[in-house]
Amino acid sequence: MKFLFLFLFLLGSTIAPLSGEEEVPSDDEAGNPFQKDKVDKAIEKGIAYIAKKQQSDGSIHDKGNPTTMTALSLMSMAAVGHQPINPNEEGRVMRRAIDYVLKEGRQDEHGYFGNKDGGRMYGHGIITLTLSEMLGMGLDEEQDQKIRRSTQKAINLILRSQKVPKSPSHQGGWRYSPDARDADLSATIWQLMSLRSAKNAGLDVPSSAIEEAVGYLQRSYHSSLDSKGDPVNKKSGFAYQPGGSAEYTTTAAGLLAMQVCGEYESPFVKGAADWLLDNEPNTGRKFFLYGTYYYSQAMYQRGGDHAKIARKKVEEIMLKLQRGDGSWHGSGSENSAGQIYSTSMAILALAVKYHYLPIYQR
Repeated sequence: MKFLFLFLFLLGSTIAPLSGEEEVPSDDEAGNPFQKDKVDKAIEKGIAYIAKKQQSDGSIHDKGNPTTMTALSLMSMAAVGHQPINPNEEGRVMRRAIDYVLKEGRQDEHGYFGNKDGGRMYGHGIITLTLSEMLGMGLDEEQDQKIRRSTQKAINLILRSQKVPKSPSHQGGWRYSPDARDADLSATIWQLMSLRSAKNAGLDVPSSAIEEAVGYLQRSYHSSLDSKGDPVNKKSGFAYQPGGSAEYTTTAAGLLAMQVCGEYESPFVKGAADWLLDNEPNTGRKFFLYGTYYYSQAMYQRGGDHAKIARKKVEEIMLKLQRGDGSWHGSGSENSAGQIYSTSMAILALAVKYHYLPIYQR
């Protein structure tokens, strides 16, 4: 799990409702479908906490990486239904946050967001995914076009980075810098999600880039393959890099990305989803919030009992962890990333209740 420490170090130092059969209503919901339940109220408090942390320049951050953390905050707000066009406090916060991310100098002449605040390819992927999901949500046509131009430049950087020569096992993936000659699953997921989101939004993304990235994920699955290319281990998970061991966070991340790319019935998806039933989230896990964001969204994509079990488990844990001011705090290495990071991740994990963002919809 070394990669997650590095990811959090970067962030902390320099850096549609569910379908009826899968809804897990609370007692309040059962009595009145329009009444806010505990999850709704927890999310509202979390959003209010994030909004209060906005700085005078429009950024939202507390422990470094202002552009990356602002983007992550934007994504968490949009994931639960807020839009920058809304004539309320949340809309105002989002408009100022978007302007901050798009401010001249945040993205260099090559389209790279990773240099400005030290986020490297992690930050670049987070910002690109957020902007792609913001397309069509701008305050006016001018801002929408600015988002579109910036996002396409960022996507082009991701595509060029993928083509850097790598060993066969690492081909199709990404790592810490645009010119990296190796890859890891964590950095790869952010870029792949960005490509998928951008393609959905009509930007120029060749299908071959997504296919190559999916190939990298499959090589990261902890199992030998049979003659058909299917995993021998019917229940296993994804590793940080090909040849490594399955971990909670990497398995959840790989499961989400595979499904977002349309691989719903892949044996890799089935095996990872079943593996996660046996390796469920708990607060004792390293990088719990980061992994549980992926776990919640990935199991929702899987649907059925996987979605029901995961949503119930995540809500039970997250509601207990929220603090009185509406924030969530990470433990261990996650604590160094700050409360904007932790609160955004927690909200994104709980957002399966709504699923407003296109990238998270089935």
